[in-house]
Amino acid sequence: MLVLFTIVLIDLIGFGLVIPLLPFYAERFGASPDVVTMVLATYSLAQLFAAPVWGRLSDRHGRRPILLVSLAGSAFSYLWLGFATHLWMLFAARALAGLCAGNIAAAQAYVADVTAPENRAKGMGMIGVAFGLGFIIGPAVGGALAGHDPNAPAVSVPAFLGAAMSALAFVGTVFVLKESLPAERRGKPSSRRSRVAAILSAIGRPDLRLLLGLYFLIIFAFAGMETTFALWAARQFGWGPAQVGYVFAYVGVLSAAMQGGLIGRLTTRFGERRVLVAGLAAICIGLAALPVSTVLAALLLSTACLAIGMGMTQPSINALISRQAGAHEQGEVMGVSQSLGSLARILGPAFAGICFANIGRNSPYVAGAVLMAFAVALAVHLARGTAAVAAGYDMAPKTRHAP
Repeated sequence: MLVLFTIVLIDLIGFGLVIPLLPFYAERFGASPDVVTMVLATYSLAQLFAAPVWGRLSDRHGRRPILLVSLAGSAFSYLWLGFATHLWMLFAARALAGLCAGNIAAAQAYVADVTAPENRAKGMGMIGVAFGLGFIIGPAVGGALAGHDPNAPAVSVPAFLGAAMSALAFVGTVFVLKESLPAERRGKPSSRRSRVAAILSAIGRPDLRLLLGLYFLIIFAFAGMETTFALWAARQFGWGPAQVGYVFAYVGVLSAAMQGGLIGRLTTRFGERRVLVAGLAAICIGLAALPVSTVLAALLLSTACLAIGMGMTQPSINALISRQAGAHEQGEVMGVSQSLGSLARILGPAFAGICFANIGRNSPYVAGAVLMAFAVALAVHLARGTAAVAAGYDMAPKTRHAP
């Protein structure tokens, strides 16, 4: 687990390096706010089609080969991004990165291979910690390298550093990481289903369908905020890539603290479903407070709610989804969830960009808060349904057996 954590962390630092500068990069080539968000969503559009395929391939051939291919593709995509001279090159580089983004689904399946069901949330939390630390170090370093000037950011250097980070993670996977999926568990019938069949099978299970729907809503709202935040901050505070990167790093610190230090204890004491409800409520509050954050202190409070909420929801819902999957379909089901997450990262930014450009810079966050309020209601229903089943089981008459 420690080796996997280190490899994923290195790769996600590279991913985080380019997050603060992409909106400024796109605006350099004359992109409007709605086009800027589509540049960011292109990654997820490509990932939408690729993630289930990578998940099934990891069930068939093992987790390690998929990690290697995805890391090599990521390194090349960052190089392309660094050499971009036209807007279409930004779209192409991000599309390639999304097509090669099989590392997270494979890493989550790796965690499922090596953890017991009762420790699954803690294991998924380690992947969340890697995300959090990646978004601490990556955006801070990338923003600092790009500079404070929103009109003249140095955008190529962070992209080249991102390529180096993915190459380093590739080398670590080659020489250090061991395969987690035994040969006897590879190539089972469930892993040979088509992508459409895998998705239909997943959404055909009521509990899994509800969890996947919640996952979609979370990513939809958060991705809309994430992809418009740099544009919002430039207009609200006159910020450039560096300041935006520092805020993302701050969010990463809080998210990593939650997922690394507290999520295991919280889920052990309260259960994943109750932690999920609390996390959704925190995201709702953070999104609702963001439009009225006119000073730095208010902004830090609202983004703290977002960070803590995501730190609670991500490992909890991933663990719940993983528990609904069989032993031979972990990669497939996690690939389906990543695919739905990718769809949310396409539609969420597109919706947020249209709202930003046509209604006002605060509108994406108001809409996201409404969606999260609906998600809270769904999660409460899920938690109460589980509690009712448990209570019914406890109250059921027990059959006495003769001694």
